[in-house]
Amino acid sequence: MSSGPVVPETRVLAIASHVVYGYVGNKMAAFVMQTLGCDVAALNTVQFSNHTGYKQFKGTKASAEEISHLYAGLQQSYLTDFDVMLTGYAPSAEAVNAIGAIARDLKLRASTKAGSFFWVLDPVMGDQGRLYVSEDVVPVYRNLLRDADLILPNQFEAELLSEIKITSLSTLQDALAKLHKTYRIPHVIITSIRLSGSPSTMSVVGSTARADLSPRVFRIDVPAIDCFFSGTGDMFAALTVVRLREAVTEANLSGTNSWVSPKDVKATDLPLAKAAEKVVGSMHAILIKTKEARDQELKGMGGPLGVMEKEKDSEKRLGLRRTKAAEVRVVRYLEELRSPRTDWKAEALAEDEDLQGQRDQTTEGTNAGEREGIGLHHLADLGLEQDISMVLETDKEKPGPKDLDEKKGKGSEEIEEPEKT
Repeated sequence: MSSGPVVPETRVLAIASHVVYGYVGNKMAAFVMQTLGCDVAALNTVQFSNHTGYKQFKGTKASAEEISHLYAGLQQSYLTDFDVMLTGYAPSAEAVNAIGAIARDLKLRASTKAGSFFWVLDPVMGDQGRLYVSEDVVPVYRNLLRDADLILPNQFEAELLSEIKITSLSTLQDALAKLHKTYRIPHVIITSIRLSGSPSTMSVVGSTARADLSPRVFRIDVPAIDCFFSGTGDMFAALTVVRLREAVTEANLSGTNSWVSPKDVKATDLPLAKAAEKVVGSMHAILIKTKEARDQELKGMGGPLGVMEKEKDSEKRLGLRRTKAAEVRVVRYLEELRSPRTDWKAEALAEDEDLQGQRDQTTEGTNAGEREGIGLHHLADLGLEQDISMVLETDKEKPGPKDLDEKKGKGSEEIEEPEKT
């Protein structure tokens, strides 16, 4: 297969978190998009030593003023010719507002040429009934929905935004319809949801609105992976940018507003559905191989107790080693990024299926700030580690409320998790 770019020249402004070690937030998203041929400008909302799954980290959070100031620097040098904007975790309501102002400015600049700018919004707020952010962030995200072209919420976030609790296929359809009609969002992908009673299967559910804003809903069922990963939501979002751009180009929709297909295109033939099939294919392959490598590494930790394990903080150190072993090995599997298998196909959402809410199937060890996944989905922008979780959603790793609210103040804040005794 060719190793060249899979998309036409595409400039992306990616606004999300950053870590020194590991692959979450922009560290993951930028790598994925650059590998597949996008020119990425990364604007980081936090600078952490590592993701929060390690239960300890150091770093700073960017203030709204700092985010706006960095964008102003791009403006003054005429460096705002972006085709796509991808946004993830923001540390405060003010930061979300600042990101929204950037998106609106870019949309205004592109308003004379249909399809020339596209905003992918990952509304990082929480999962499984728990918020990772302050409550005042939720209405700010709702206010931004009308400006987004595609949103990538998990089930809980979709409920927060639509104000509809998703407990059945009927309420799922209602939530999608409200997001399309009330907020006029062209595209939605709910990145992890259970559509059957089987704990071994997760689903990605997406929809592109017709001209009358009615939904065209598809689903992709994927085997769950018995492991917890951080950064998979960021990988999902980044792959969606690339694969949707690719599918839209093939469908000759690049010059249409919000890349919306004609009304006669079926749900399963939508560019969004074709893109999601490739996203799921890449992620499942990479995460399966990551789990195999993790299992092998953990196996090597067995045997008689070593010096480290005999120390008083051995439990903590073992936890750190397990978390490190589960870092997604995205840099090792480039072929899976570039040439995904599409074993899991989009299907029209059937009306006679039972939907089982994720929160009714709790997984042992799940904490606030953790996102369940289809082994793919987001586990938050910074992600909390969990040894066993059905991951195949898009785990946008998101920081828990304690992690990001430990210290509050103006501007950048140093964050240091206190030592546990």
